Order: sequence, then structure tokens, then C-alpha cells
Amino acid sequence: MSLKNEEQNDLSPKDSVKGNDQYRAPSGIHLEHEEESRNDSRQFESSDLFRHRRIYLEPQEKSDNNFKKFVIKKLEKSCQCNSTKAKNIIFGFLPVLQWLPKYDLKKNILGDVMSGLIVGILLVPQSIAYSLLAGQEPIYGLYTSFFASLIYFILGTSRHISVGIFGVLCLMIGEVVDRELYIAGYDTVHAASNESSLVNQMSDKTCDRSCYAIIVGSTVTFVAGVYQVAMGFFQVGFVSVYLSDALLSGFVTGASFTILTSQVKYLLGLSLPRSSGVGSLITTWIHVFRNIHKTNICDLITSLLCLLVLLPTKELNERFKSKLKAPIPVELFVVVAATLASHFGKLNEKYSTSIAGYIPTGFMPPKAPDWNLIPRVAVDAIAIAIIGFAITVSLSEMFAKKHGYTVKANQEMYAIGFCNIIPSFFHCFTTSAALAKTLVKESTGCQTQVSGVVTALVLLLVLLVIAPLFFSLQKSVLGVITIVNLRGALRKFKDLPQMWRISRMDTVIWFVTMLSSALISTEIGLLTGVCFSMFCVILRTQKPRTSLLGLVEDSEVFESMSAYKNLQTKSGIKIFRFVAPLYYVNKEYFKSALYKKTLNPVLVKAAQRKAAKKKIKRETVTFSGIQDEVSVQLSHDPLEFHTIVIDCSAIQFLDTAGIHTLKEVRRDYEAVGIQVLLAQCNPSVRDSLARGEYCKKDEENLLFYSVYEAMTFAEDSQNQRERYVPNGPSFSSD
Repeated sequence: MSLKNEEQNDLSPKDSVKGNDQYRAPSGIHLEHEEESRNDSRQFESSDLFRHRRIYLEPQEKSDNNFKKFVIKKLEKSCQCNSTKAKNIIFGFLPVLQWLPKYDLKKNILGDVMSGLIVGILLVPQSIAYSLLAGQEPIYGLYTSFFASLIYFILGTSRHISVGIFGVLCLMIGEVVDRELYIAGYDTVHAASNESSLVNQMSDKTCDRSCYAIIVGSTVTFVAGVYQVAMGFFQVGFVSVYLSDALLSGFVTGASFTILTSQVKYLLGLSLPRSSGVGSLITTWIHVFRNIHKTNICDLITSLLCLLVLLPTKELNERFKSKLKAPIPVELFVVVAATLASHFGKLNEKYSTSIAGYIPTGFMPPKAPDWNLIPRVAVDAIAIAIIGFAITVSLSEMFAKKHGYTVKANQEMYAIGFCNIIPSFFHCFTTSAALAKTLVKESTGCQTQVSGVVTALVLLLVLLVIAPLFFSLQKSVLGVITIVNLRGALRKFKDLPQMWRISRMDTVIWFVTMLSSALISTEIGLLTGVCFSMFCVILRTQKPRTSLLGLVEDSEVFESMSAYKNLQTKSGIKIFRFVAPLYYVNKEYFKSALYKKTLNPVLVKAAQRKAAKKKIKRETVTFSGIQDEVSVQLSHDPLEFHTIVIDCSAIQFLDTAGIHTLKEVRRDYEAVGIQVLLAQCNPSVRDSLARGEYCKKDEENLLFYSVYEAMTFAEDSQNQRERYVPNGPSFSSD
């Protein structure tokens, strides 16, 4: 009898029922166990031995996804015209019409006026300083800040962000401007001084270097604004999700090194060509050290004095910002003092210091961008547009969440787009929200967008009256102001230890983006950061965490046995969790991890066949006068488990390769007598399995809504199988 039991256990379903080349079952022998195992799922489901009720859910009826009907419905809805819809469109596009009539003058005016004045005072020296970074004359920086503040007041939905000049975008604009100036034949070395005597014939009009520089800058700005409006119109703001916080932080820090490097020549009073393209940071430092002997001592002393004043005062502003009603406008004080010292000390005449020069009052006539330049700058404008709207949207959402109101991301893209399109006709360059000025605006009591109007009025006063007074202002002072304002980005290095503890992957992304932005170029650095961060996402899913699960005592909860102690396991059942989508990238890792934590069915099957070849003895059995040859396999060690439950709760989706992998895994395990059950599949995964025909019509019950349900089914099915399997093979004669 024991020999018969061993024979029964050793004969696998495939070997005995389907047959193979070496072993052929006799026609007179019926192995009832094989017939029963084929119908296990149907028998077990109806068996009264079940201790746990199965869960059955009725799926929702799927809507008709006729694309033609969908398009027609959308067009009908969009093309409807009535007064209510027209009003909603106008009020949605011009948010000022919604909130301004409800403006609480008594409650908000004091904070808005105070914050607007402070930001306007800070913007005056920064606008002049960042103009040099963008390769423009100081007056154009003032124009840019003025128009951006005014337009965002009308179109913006954030109450707190300050839209204006942003250092990184100025750097990117400046690189494009220098490239186009070089192509047009302008001498950038002489342009670093105040001698802009070269001219260029454009459209039958004389245009000097300064004129051509702002034409290039405004054209890039126009194209970037068109991109941003188009992204808002087609609702493709999702592009910004690919710019993670770590990537943006690394990009800004890397660009800050390039900005700092570009300002060193002003601190030293050197007339150097502005390096651009790949490796511009290294090239600039090489030029600086080669010409270090030409340093203007007066500019150097002025720079050191300004640093000694600005750095400590900025630190005091930050340390005591909770006690100060408004930050000390030290930049404005330094600009006024330096201008007076330069004017009365005649530093330009005596020591040949580089000064800002004549800044005209009033506004220049509007001028359209150069349409012929658009094909040459279209690619450059893509990165500028993405960085601009990503920073603006992220800052607006951050401060809206902090102060308990909502912003419309799509409207923010329209707002920042028109803050670039409209000013591009008025000799301006690209703008976006800036964190430093936004923090100042918030801390000084800003309540609504009215603060932007007050800022614009301050800038208007400077443009109409005060601007010419900055004639004698040294460029070294402007360079110091630019460098001092980079402290926030450079301080990110202090946050690296904490970032490393939280997420090593984000830290690596930060370093890669920072180094590529600084050492290669800003555009390539941004592209490198995006590609590397996407590669990291793929890498995380390529080798995700896997674990065997155990049951928490007195519950139906399963957790990782490698993470928690005192978890219970059920004899004969392995529960496996895969924490990632299952698709072509990680399908092989899924199989290898599953096989490693359970067993490799392919090797088990091979071992069984190898053992069968060695341990077969042939017997001749005679029944009713008929002689048949029966192959009887000697006993081998039984498998330690009979069921594998795959917890699919962390599998977000399956592709074709993932479905084929699950089919292959199931087939391999069933070949050695182990059933595979899937639990906690989300609707998307269930749909993929249905479309991929993972289950046949009579096998839908192999998908479970919980791991506990699958485990109970496995226990009951095994008990049922043991009950129906007889002590030995049943023989019958024909």
C-alpha cells in the first residue's frame, strides 16, 4: 500500500494525463486524482467545507467610448454660446474682475501697500543688476519688472507670489543674446565696457549692439510666452511633474554657480568676453585668471566694501525677520551710497571704473519682436518656458496651500505666458515668480494682488524721474548685489545630509543636475536632470522591493516578514508581494525574485525528470488476460508547499510582457503541482488579465479581492483535495 501511495504522489498531472515520450499510462488504469485536480476549482467553490465566504463584485457597465461621439459632444459643448458662458470665460481669464469688486479696503490695504513698497524698493537695484546678467541695458530690467507686476495683477490667481526678474532665466536669456550677438558680428569684449559704437544694418535701420541685444531678448521672451500660453490652452501643465523638487533645486544651484562666475569680471573690473555653450563656467574662470593682472583696484575695493555691508545685513534680516516689521532695504542704501561716492569721487574719470551709464526716463515706443529670429531661438525658448512656468506654478501652489486658498494652475500658465508676450513688445525679457522676493512680499503683510500694483507704481516713479540719477553707479556694485542674492541657492548644500537620510536617490538626482548645469550648460543640465530622474524612476521599478508575507496575529492583515517580527505563516502556503508595476523592464526580476523566495519550478521539474530516469523499474501487470507495461516512479521528497499567493496590491498596471510573465509563472508552478493565486488586483490589473486571457471561463475564481480570502481558499482546497484523493490508484478493467 505504501508503494502505491508513493506512486500516486510521484505521478504529476502532466506526466500521467498528457503523457510524454518516456512514460505512457496504461489504458486500463484510471488515476482519479488527476481527474479531480483538473476540476478542483469548480468542486471547491461549491464545497460546503469552505470556512470563508468568497467575495463577488459586480463591475460597472462601461460607457460607450466612441471617439467620434466624444469629439462631437466636446465640440457641441465648446461651441455653445450664451451670456452665462461668455461671462464665465471672461471672468475666468481675467480673475481681477472676480476678486477686486470684493476687495476689503479696510482689512487689506495697509498690508498690500507696505509689501508693495518694500518689494518695489528691492526690485530697483535687482532689476538693474540682473539686466547685466541678461546682457541688456539697465533700463530694460526696470521695464520688465514694471510690466510683469502690472500684468500679473490682472491675470494671476496667486495673492502672494512676486513676478519679475529671475536670475536663472536672466542667465539663460543672456546666453542666447551673446550667441546671437556673436553671429551678428558684434564685439562682445568692447561691449563689456561702455563703448557700444558698432552698428548693424537691420531692416534698413541702424541698430547698435544694445538695440540688437534687446531685440534678441524680447524675441526669445515672446516665443517662450507663446509656448506657455499654448501649454495652458492645451492643458499640458503635466510637463512640470517631470521637474521634481530635487531636480529644480539642483538646477537652480548649478545655474547659480554659472551666474556667480559671470559676475566675477564685474567685481574685478575686467573686460572679458562672455563665455557661452558647453563648459562656459570653466572657460570663464580660465579667462579670469589669465587677465587677473588687469584687475581694476577701485572696482575690487568697491566690491569688497559692498560685500562687507550686504552679507551681514542680509543675515540680520533673515535672523530677525520675525521681529522686523519689514526687512532693511540694504541694497537700495548701498546703491545710493555707491552712486554718490562714484559721482562725487569721479571714479570713472580717475580710475576707469565701469559704470551703468545713461539710463533714459520714460518709455520707448513699442516694437514687435524680430520674426526672422524666431527659428533660431525657438529651441532655446522651450527650456526657458518650462522653467518659468514650473517655478511660478509650484510657488503659487505652495503659498496658496499655506494661506488656505486655491489657485488655478492653468490660469497661472496663461498669466505667466502673457507676462512674457505683452512685455516683449515693450523691450522686456523673460520673467517668472522668484522665491526670495515672494518671501519678502509675504513676510511684509501682503494680502492680495494689489501689492503688485503698488510695486509697479514704485518702478514707474523710478522710470519717469529717478532712473538718470544712477548714471555713475559702478557695475561692480550690481555684480555684488547679484552674487549676494544667490545665497539661498548655494545654501542648499547644508540640506544635503538631511536629503541623503530621507532619499538617497533624490540626492543623486540633485548632484547630477547641479553638476551638469554648472559644468556643461544650463539647457543641457536641465535635460540631463530630467532624463536622469526618469531613469531613476525606471531603475526603482526595475528592481523593486519584494518580500514574503506573514499574517498579523488575530487579524486579516499581512505584512513583510523581513520588516516585522512575530508574523504567522500557514503551512503549505507562500504569500509573495511585488512592489512595482509588472512590465517589460522588470519581468525577469519578478520571476527571479519569486523563484528565489519560493522555489524554482523549472529546476524542480528538471530534477524530478532526472530522478525519474534513474529510479524507474518496469513491472508487468496482468489484468483480465491483458498485459500492459506500467511505469512506476519511485518516491522522492514531497514539496514543502502547495500554493503561492501573489499579492498584487502594489502592482499598478500590467503590460503585455507582464501578463505573459504571470501566465508563464503559473504554468511552471502548476507543472510541479503548485497552484498560483492572485490577490488584491486593482481594476486596471483585472482588466489587463481579462484582455490577456489569463483566466479561462471556469477559472475566474482564482482572482481574489484579499490575501486572506486567497489563503483561506488555498487551505480549503488543499483539505478538499486530501479528502478526495484515495489511498492508492484506482484500477478498473474494461
